[in-house]
Amino acid sequence: MASLLKTRVVPSLAAKNGTFCSLLVLKTSSRRVVRASGRSSAVPLRSAVSSVSSRRPLTCLAVAASAGDVHDGSNHTEMMQTLVLGSLFAGWYAANIAFNIYNKQLLKAFAFPLTITEAQFLVGSCVTLVAWGSGLQRVPKITWGTIKSVLPLAVVHTMGNLLTNMSLGAVAVSFTHTIKAMEPIFSVALSAAFLGDTPSPLVLATLLPIIGGVAMASMTEATFNWFGFLSAMGSNLTFQSRNVLSKKLMLKKKDADGKGGEQLDNMGLFSVITLLSAALLMPVTLLFEGWKLSPAGLAEMGVRSPNGVLMHAAMAGLCFHLYQQVSYMILQRVSPVTHSIGNCVKRVVVISASVLFFRNPVSMQNALGTALALAGVFLYGTVKRHQAIAAGKKISASE
Repeated sequence: MASLLKTRVVPSLAAKNGTFCSLLVLKTSSRRVVRASGRSSAVPLRSAVSSVSSRRPLTCLAVAASAGDVHDGSNHTEMMQTLVLGSLFAGWYAANIAFNIYNKQLLKAFAFPLTITEAQFLVGSCVTLVAWGSGLQRVPKITWGTIKSVLPLAVVHTMGNLLTNMSLGAVAVSFTHTIKAMEPIFSVALSAAFLGDTPSPLVLATLLPIIGGVAMASMTEATFNWFGFLSAMGSNLTFQSRNVLSKKLMLKKKDADGKGGEQLDNMGLFSVITLLSAALLMPVTLLFEGWKLSPAGLAEMGVRSPNGVLMHAAMAGLCFHLYQQVSYMILQRVSPVTHSIGNCVKRVVVISASVLFFRNPVSMQNALGTALALAGVFLYGTVKRHQAIAAGKKISASE
């Protein structure tokens, strides 16, 4: 808008009256105007300007001021958007760090991943229902077609979080997140198999440091065991299956009569998945671990402080829901590739924080392997981003 005022509005007004913009010139430097007019005295010029001012008082100044106000307002809006996005990223990282710390402490004291995962879904469901009831979040229109479309996503979401908790309970937090850096490999393989997306040679090249880095880290990991390793790999498979399903189904809801349903946004989708995941995991949890929640079961398992377990479960569940919700909020503001790069940085932050908090022993080879794997993830995200930009340019050129 500011450039429009400067390039079109002001020149058009100046064309109607040749002396119009001399007001601004005089305001800036009277000496330049005197030289430009070729006169040695400024008195005649003042009288000329005063006559112009009487006909068009302060018009040029008003237009220029309006252009400046629009430009300043645009800069202010962009700065506020940047601050909001930066705050969301900071909150995403902080909530993820808190979740991993609370969750690891909980899994040490109460090694029942089914119950812990169900508790996290229940806390998230309570937060969702409160947000809907209070009007903080728009209630999506949920039909039977919505449930049928989202149900496969809820199944793999439930399995992915359960497998992640199983891995976190078996190995160090830092090692679990190092293994989860292999997500791009599963993404490329599943996208090629089910979506027909053929990866470029450059994308395939970025996967090599990821594989090599995880192999290096695994060879010297002090807490390594196959159960924790395979659980983390299974979570990679399920989470990337969820992403592929999201693209394949396109989440277009259909009612039973064939009419088009409402398109779920990211926040609505996450809320529905959370509710369905809690419902899906509840009977399984009661079947396999329900008896352990009784006072006799807790005593048999050696749980000395049930209240402490409940507090950690509530905090872990709250942080779990918060970081995932903020992640979806960020995804609404940036591209998926930018979000993927931010997720890579998040892994670096979480690994560093967990090593410092739990004081896990880390060898030089382990640290180098982790760094190499994360560097590969960053390169993968960067290459995908450049390819997305290039594809966008080709589409716009063809149009």
